[in-house]
Amino acid sequence: MRKLYYTSNALLLIFLVFSSCKKNETKETKEIAATKKTVEYKKPQSIGFHFEKTKEWLEANKSDSTKLDIAYAVNRTDKANFAKLDSVVIPSDFSGDLPYYLSFPIHVSNLKEVSKVIIFSYPSQTFAAYENGDLVYTGPTNMGRKKDQTPTGLFFTNWKAEKTTSTFNDEWELKWNFNIENKLGVGFHQYELPGYPASHSCLRLLEKDAKFLYKFADEWILKDKENVKVKGTPVIVFGQYPFDGPKPWYALVQDPKALNISEEEVESQTQGFIQEILENQKVREAESNTAS
Repeated sequence: MRKLYYTSNALLLIFLVFSSCKKNETKETKEIAATKKTVEYKKPQSIGFHFEKTKEWLEANKSDSTKLDIAYAVNRTDKANFAKLDSVVIPSDFSGDLPYYLSFPIHVSNLKEVSKVIIFSYPSQTFAAYENGDLVYTGPTNMGRKKDQTPTGLFFTNWKAEKTTSTFNDEWELKWNFNIENKLGVGFHQYELPGYPASHSCLRLLEKDAKFLYKFADEWILKDKENVKVKGTPVIVFGQYPFDGPKPWYALVQDPKALNISEEEVESQTQGFIQEILENQKVREAESNTAS
């Protein structure tokens, strides 16, 4: 009888411990889910574009930083180079957030399991950062010029430096540089954006965007000087730029959806890389758990 009593108590204790663990696990899972919030963006009342004389538009809007930031992005340029343009493409309605004036979709279903990915579109000269399929950041880029085109495909971030010099010219200072192709010396970083593909294969960014990606992406983890233990954040570059035609964003004046990249297109461009991305993600998570 006493043996049965002890056995019953032991089973009860095990049940209570197990139940407690399950409750804590459930609570922890819910807390993690609660802290992860989908970024919400304000959609403008209407989306349309038209040409305006740069000097006149700047004079009328020089004190409105929100309008200026959107206008720079739409024309794939920076403050200094924007002012040099004779005419620029301007949204008719500035009431929305930046993603609605650029190219990438807000959600991509086949990226739900991907913790982080950065995608560059050559045709639209824009980039997007996604977390678990949700767009968390987007902006303009100026990629490789016709004779030094940026390679396309899947890459992973490796080393980074707040300041470094170009492998093409040691007088060119690159700020917030994150390398993605070590042998070719290709990376994304801050540098002037003239408003068209002008680099020696790198992916140029506005400084605020370069800073964001610098913090957003992970560096590789090296096993030794010659071998990579864990790759960094996946970076996908796709498409071709019409070098011999007009700037693609000029088409927005006739069709405000001309540069829209659909969710289906992003899925098509990324699907072949998902398995490799998830495999590396699993290795990084295991390494992180071991280190902690």
